[in-house]
Parts: sequence; structure tokens; C-alpha cells
Amino acid sequence: MANIKDFHLAFPVSDLASARAFYTGVIGCPEGRSTDHYVDFDFYGHQIVAHLAPERPRTSESDFDGSDVTIPHFGLNLDWDAFHHLHERLKAGGVRFVKEPHVRLEGKVGEHVSMFVHDFSGNALEFKAFRNQDQIFSKQLSEEPAHPPPLET
Repeated sequence: MANIKDFHLAFPVSDLASARAFYTGVIGCPEGRSTDHYVDFDFYGHQIVAHLAPERPRTSESDFDGSDVTIPHFGLNLDWDAFHHLHERLKAGGVRFVKEPHVRLEGKVGEHVSMFVHDFSGNALEFKAFRNQDQIFSKQLSEEPAHPPPLET
């Protein structure tokens, strides 16, 4: 598949001011274009757009590695330092963690640390840092251990 630099995501919010407070104020995303109906944000080099929408999409839970995850959700695969820097920003911003940073697939191919938060409109976001970035798209689902040893949070 072509190596495309960034993605675009449009998502609903109940209030544009609270979207600005979360994405710019807490996460640190620069704001792009905006109207009375939407706000663009630079989400680590990706374009996300908060659209004012009175109706909320339905959410559910799905199993991943023996734990529930909120569906739908979006987020980023960050490097280790950026993950921890963002974790500190979220804590400093008073954001409640749906799931505190924790290790998934520990000792296996695809091992990563993950955290879930909700923005101020209730959208679920997951941020991850993979132990080995080359394993992000691995198809291996076996119980074979990954090397080197597990991450510590």
C-alpha cells in the first residue's frame, strides 16, 4: 500500500469550545480552520476535524487481549517518549483516564503500552507506544514470546 503521510478524521462533538479546550488546551494540538460548525486540529501531523453534532453515535465494548475497549475510538501510535509526555499532559489537564497506561500483549509480538481517555464530548481516544514499531502490522497472533523483555509502565 502507498505510504501516505497523514490521515483525516471527522468526529462529532457536542460543543466546539470544549473541543478546543481538550484538543488545544490539554493535548496541545494547534488549531487550523474553523467555522461555527467545525474546528480543524493538527493531531501530531494528522488532520482531525471536530464537527458540531447534536446526536451522539452509539458506543459499545469489544474484547482485546482479555480486556474491554470502547468502540468506536481513535488515537495514535506514539513513540515511547511522546506517549509518556502526553500521559503527563493529560494528568496535568485533569483528564480522567478510562484506562490508565497499561501493557497489552505483554511478552508477545505486538507488545505495547496503551491508555484510553474521553474528550470533553465523550469521544474515546486510545494512545499507544509499541515496544517494536516494526510489529504494528504483524499478523502473528501466537503465544510465542516477543523479544526483548516486556515494557514497564
